[in-house]
Amino acid sequence: MGLVDSLFGKDARKFLKRKDSDAAEAGRALEELRSSLYNELKTSEGAKRQQQRFCGPVVAMSFNFVVAVGIILANKLVMGRVGFNFPIFLTLIHYAVAWILLAFFKSLSLLPMSPPSKTTPFSSLFSLGAVMAFASGLANTSLKHNSVGFYQMAKIAVTPTIVLAEFVLFKKTISSTKVIALAVVSLGVAVATVTDLEFNLFGALVAVAWIIPSAINKILWSNLQQQANWTALALMWKTTPFTVFFLLALMPWLDPPGVLLFKWDWGNSSAILVSALLGFLLQWSGALALGATSATSHVVLGQFKTCVILLGGYVIFGSDPGFISICGAVAALAGMSVYTWLNLPGKSIDYSSSKLLPKQNTAVSKPKADSDEVGGETGVPLLSVELDLSKTTNANIV
Repeated sequence: MGLVDSLFGKDARKFLKRKDSDAAEAGRALEELRSSLYNELKTSEGAKRQQQRFCGPVVAMSFNFVVAVGIILANKLVMGRVGFNFPIFLTLIHYAVAWILLAFFKSLSLLPMSPPSKTTPFSSLFSLGAVMAFASGLANTSLKHNSVGFYQMAKIAVTPTIVLAEFVLFKKTISSTKVIALAVVSLGVAVATVTDLEFNLFGALVAVAWIIPSAINKILWSNLQQQANWTALALMWKTTPFTVFFLLALMPWLDPPGVLLFKWDWGNSSAILVSALLGFLLQWSGALALGATSATSHVVLGQFKTCVILLGGYVIFGSDPGFISICGAVAALAGMSVYTWLNLPGKSIDYSSSKLLPKQNTAVSKPKADSDEVGGETGVPLLSVELDLSKTTNANIV
């Protein structure tokens, strides 16, 4: 320090010491923040708080929307250009890759802690894993044996099924105004997308059988996260092995033979791997969205992407879906806007919302009276984007 003193004097030495002290304090603050986040992940309540803090309603919705569009493009490449016509096996690959990634996160102590086993019965986790497999498998089979229009009709039927199931299971009710808005959305989407209704008895039976697992799947994902301190990643870690098991059982029945004869070269394998990675992100983002909203909001706003793609193709690319389809899409968007407005704080007329319990004060609490009016712990309304699949799109994620 003698050279510094001779050149700049004692003031320079004080300045350098102060800078060193500030750097040390910044380093300690950063280390304390890292330790705090690490310790938060060691309890299910802390992990849930961090999920609600860093992935609020808007983030979850945007994340799910972007990834859903990406996986549509990826799966069109896999099932179109690559020619991988084994949708159930592709779904199985998605879940297998997801479980491997989750195992890697767990080995690095990055996987959030699960709630105590006594708070969530094993039967609930097993049921969710099984329902996920059947919802995915039956959806893909429905796409294979039905026209796109008939599949869309079955998909629209999921909305009233969720409303009815939540009423039966949790005594949850919604206002008549919301019922009207939901009816407008469903009717608008039907007019916009249902252009062919080719009937096939087997396909129709499969489509009807798919409706209930699809609705229950969304309800369980939403309820377990909102009521039992589960985070999206922790719940994925616990349920994915059951889903893989049931997909393995379904594959011989629903997939065509010849998967082992497929050309597994570098290019084809890379495309399938990219699809699987996007599948993991889609499953995660869908779980985050369901954790922040209700099952009803999630499935209704899943139709949002359908209408946006239809209208976007008309405006940007000059496609002509027809005047009636455009009117249906506009009507559906209007219904979604009204549904969103009804969910704004202070706008709801669902007085049962006064029964809502405080956020995560206990490990297990009663079901919310109207959980689609709030998003996470912020109270911000969320209408999330659901996976909306085309004829060549995988239907495997939440």
